[in-house]
Amino acid sequence: MLIHPNFDPVALQLGPLAIQWYGLMYVFGFAGVYLAWAYRLKNQPQAVSQKWNTDLASDLLFYGALGAVLGGRLGYVLFYKPMEYLADPLTIVTGIREGGMSFHGGLLGVIVALWLFSRKSKISLIEIGDFVAPVAPIGLFFGRIGNFINQELWGKPTDLPWGMVFTTADKQARHPSMLYEALLEGLLLFVILWLLSRTKKPLGLLSGLFLIGYALSRMVVEMVRVPDDHLNYLLFDWVTMGHLLSLPMLILGSFLILYSRRSKS
Repeated sequence: MLIHPNFDPVALQLGPLAIQWYGLMYVFGFAGVYLAWAYRLKNQPQAVSQKWNTDLASDLLFYGALGAVLGGRLGYVLFYKPMEYLADPLTIVTGIREGGMSFHGGLLGVIVALWLFSRKSKISLIEIGDFVAPVAPIGLFFGRIGNFINQELWGKPTDLPWGMVFTTADKQARHPSMLYEALLEGLLLFVILWLLSRTKKPLGLLSGLFLIGYALSRMVVEMVRVPDDHLNYLLFDWVTMGHLLSLPMLILGSFLILYSRRSKS
């Protein structure tokens, strides 16, 4: 049995300004995405469209970061606590320091941002998605590490040797489900997509594989993760909101794989 190190959520205190680890994880994630893009453009030009360059990648990062943050917050409000926030809309902004971000909302926000970027750059949305997909797991990895530092989204009790006691829960050893997600939807998905992206692939393939990879990873981990108290299980005593929100990703990803096979032929 392991015990959580109980990190201080504040990484750095500069007078009245408290810089939290969770916020830093977003910075690390976006920085990692940009560095990975720069590496691909320099070392894998054969696998990337000639339309891309570092300046265009910088603009895309700005659009994507804005979409991820705004979409993540609004998605949490709409998917998880709509009535609570409707009763006091100001807390949508003021309550962000207490947490509350949704990956699926962030994904929708990013899709909207990429669509806007597509109109500006005259690059197709699917082509932009394929450029983003191989590096997106970097952001997911750091986001889940932020969840781990904050001791949130922990799993069900377990007697496995790597079960961990979280002080924000109780004295039971639990699945470190945020680390499972960091490994599956972060590290493993990154390795798979990065290796595949070293050579040019049919349009839509990388985007489809990212969506399917995330959806399957999330659905698996949801089986050992404790659902939100105010929602609990939605169906059959095991289906969670995470399952339901990941299902459209699985469907869209499958569609993109079929699209890529047709475009190849």
